[in-house]
Amino acid sequence: MGSGFSLPIIAPSLLSADFSSLGTEVRRVLREGCTWIHLDVMDNHFVPNLTFGPPVIKCLRKVSEKAFFDAHLMVDSPETLVKPCAEAGVQLLTFHYESSPNNAKDLVDLIRQNGMQVGISIRPPTPVGRIEKLLKDIDLVLVMTVEPGFGGQAMIPSCLNKIRTLRRLRERQRSRFLVQVDGGINADTIGLAVAAGAEILVAGSAVFANGDVKTNIANLRAQILKTCGCS
Repeated sequence: MGSGFSLPIIAPSLLSADFSSLGTEVRRVLREGCTWIHLDVMDNHFVPNLTFGPPVIKCLRKVSEKAFFDAHLMVDSPETLVKPCAEAGVQLLTFHYESSPNNAKDLVDLIRQNGMQVGISIRPPTPVGRIEKLLKDIDLVLVMTVEPGFGGQAMIPSCLNKIRTLRRLRERQRSRFLVQVDGGINADTIGLAVAAGAEILVAGSAVFANGDVKTNIANLRAQILKTCGCS
């Protein structure tokens, strides 16, 4: 899983980047040492927003060959995007359990067959128990701490309890999945997520706000180090 990374990882979300110059935005975060890129794919059906898909991701891969591409599918019928995402250069593909509750295991297998690592995401109302049987088969669990669809929302703190539950389950099962969190992550909340056990921290607005990517990422890193007792 993402060899060469040191946990915790800041994963900038391009949802909050300037869509008119996504290639430049990717280069900016790469210069600051953020090589895990979070790509929010929305279809305006599963969530009330529309972003980009595999053709755009394929273009971004050309300008960021060394980046780790983590695509988060917030779409109906995610199985239709598995092969196109693989061909676009995605390395980790995450789908929502709520979009495929009856064929989640088949979707896990399909993603693997297409050469990608597998993630499963759950919305705030969905309990961890719904995906417990799948945990040994996947590489990552994405805990949404806001309702998916839009950036800039405030974190729902109670969702952090899911991270604690997942860490306990991982130890009990001797599983190897990583725990990712997305939603309301900023300099004020990132420490709470790290303290709860999150290992991959998706941040959009907190990275790209005001265009000062360098300072924003430095502030997030400072809070992580403070929480880990390294500052």
